[in-house]
This record gives sequence, structure tokens and C-alpha cells, in this order.
Amino acid sequence: MSTPKYLTGDVAAINEFIDQFDVFLLDCDGVIWSGDHVFEGIPQTLELLRSRGKKVVFVTNNSTKSRQEYVKKFTALGIPSEAEEIFGSAYSSAIYISRILKLAPPKNKVFVIGEAGIENELRSENIPFIGGTDPAFRRDMTPEDWKGIADGTLLDPDVGCVLAGLDFHINYLKLSHALQYLRRGAVFLATNIDSTFPMNHNFFPGAGSMSMPLAYMTGQQPLALGKPSQAMMHAIEGKFQLNRERTCMVGDRLNTDIKFGIEGRLGGTLAVLTGVSQQADWEAADAVAVPAFYVDKLSDLGAAARVDTQ
Repeated sequence: MSTPKYLTGDVAAINEFIDQFDVFLLDCDGVIWSGDHVFEGIPQTLELLRSRGKKVVFVTNNSTKSRQEYVKKFTALGIPSEAEEIFGSAYSSAIYISRILKLAPPKNKVFVIGEAGIENELRSENIPFIGGTDPAFRRDMTPEDWKGIADGTLLDPDVGCVLAGLDFHINYLKLSHALQYLRRGAVFLATNIDSTFPMNHNFFPGAGSMSMPLAYMTGQQPLALGKPSQAMMHAIEGKFQLNRERTCMVGDRLNTDIKFGIEGRLGGTLAVLTGVSQQADWEAADAVAVPAFYVDKLSDLGAAARVDTQ
């Protein structure tokens, strides 16, 4: 495997790097922020890219927020953005279900394991759903649940798909419903299969830990609709009409972000060291992916501005 080019501190190399691309696909968690902490220099770096005519698209696997909710977060953190610049796994999942899967009614309802972000994106595509944030599913099992789930009387006959995303209220009741729907032939989808996600300078269970129990129970693997799934790449390409050779994927995870860019045959991939993966990970003999470039942090690209102002 080739050795990634280290850009931090090399102004000429950074300018050459930026000039290679028209579009930058940016991961959020671990690249732009950690939780509600924005990494230093991020707003200025994004402004630099835009001032040089580059299109910025935020591509996130986090399914807990819809595009509109992400706009609110960006605004609150002092980062200008528009809904049309945001492409999350919840939106990717809704697009796949409505425009590609096209389940025939009445068996076109989705059972959701996840938060409001998924629900809002499903609504935007007029997809019926149950589960999710419904309080009826945020409780302990009762004797009636055991019987009704087992004999099917508590199951919705119109559910044709189980969609699993990051769920802060995952429980036995939700998993029991999802298992029975899958055993009855429902399509198994996941917003993404990240094992963890960075938050407050640490790591917490990711969406993959919600779908993994179901995969273990059923022997099925879900179709993941977030990075590195190329279903997401095709949707992004179709929406933004981008030239893949002039597009760079920027991220902190080798197995999602960098693999996404490589398998998508993008012109470049840039790893940052502010999130999950570190240099030792791609130097390992069994590395899942190796970036073309890397920097210590995204704001290191701001060094290019020093040349612009001279």
C-alpha cells in the first residue's frame, strides 16, 4: 500500500491538495466536532474552502438528527450551513426505502429502532413507520407482551422493513418486536454499522451495536445505508452531480470514511487525527483502508490562507 502524504505545516502541499478538488465530503463527528465542542479553526477552514470555489457537503453516519436539526446544530456552533449541504444516514435510508426499495402497500411500514432524526426523514418521504420514539416502546416487557409478540397479535401486519439506527432508548421490547418482523420476512436495513462514535473526547456505542444483536439472532446482516455503503455514494452523486475524480472524502475513521472514498473511486481521501483512527491503524499490516493524505486536524488546511493573503 502507498504511504499517505502528510500535509500539516506544508503550505505548498496544502494548496496543491486543495486545488485538486471541486467537492469536499466532510464527516462531522471527529472531524468538525466532538459532541458540542467544535474543533479549533473549523469555521475559518470551511470559509477558506468555500472562498476558493469548493463545494462542501457534510456526510454523517449519525442518524439521530434530520437535516433540519443538523442545520440548527451547525448554527448554534457558529458554522454557517444549509440543509442542502447535509447528507446524513437517516436521509440516505429514507431515500433508499422510498425511491429504491419501493415496498408495495399495505406492507410498506417501517419498524424503527432509532431517534427522531430517522422519523423526520421518513416523514419527508411519506414513509409510514412505528417504533422509534413512541413511548409505547420505551418500557419494560410485560407478560402480555411476551404472549402477544409470540402469537403475533401485538405485531403490525403492515411492517415490511426493520430500520436500525442509533437508539438512546434501545431495550428488550424493541428488539423482540424487530426480531419477529425479521422472522416474518421484513427487509433488514441499518442507517450505518459504526461500532462507536466520538463524544466529549471519548467513545460511546454506535449504531452498529443496535443492529448487531438482531444480526446475531437471525443470522442476517443488514444492508447499511451510511458510510462505507456505496448505496449512499450513489445517492450523493445523484443529488449533487459531482465528478468523483474531483471529489475528496475527509474523515476520521478508516473503516467508514476512508473506505467509503476509496471504494467510491473518489479522487482523494484525507484522514484527520482528531477522532477514531490514528496513524498506527493504517500502518498496520491488516489496515482496512489507507488514506491518500492526512493532517493532524482539519484546520491545518487553513495554512493555505497564508499564501492567499501574501
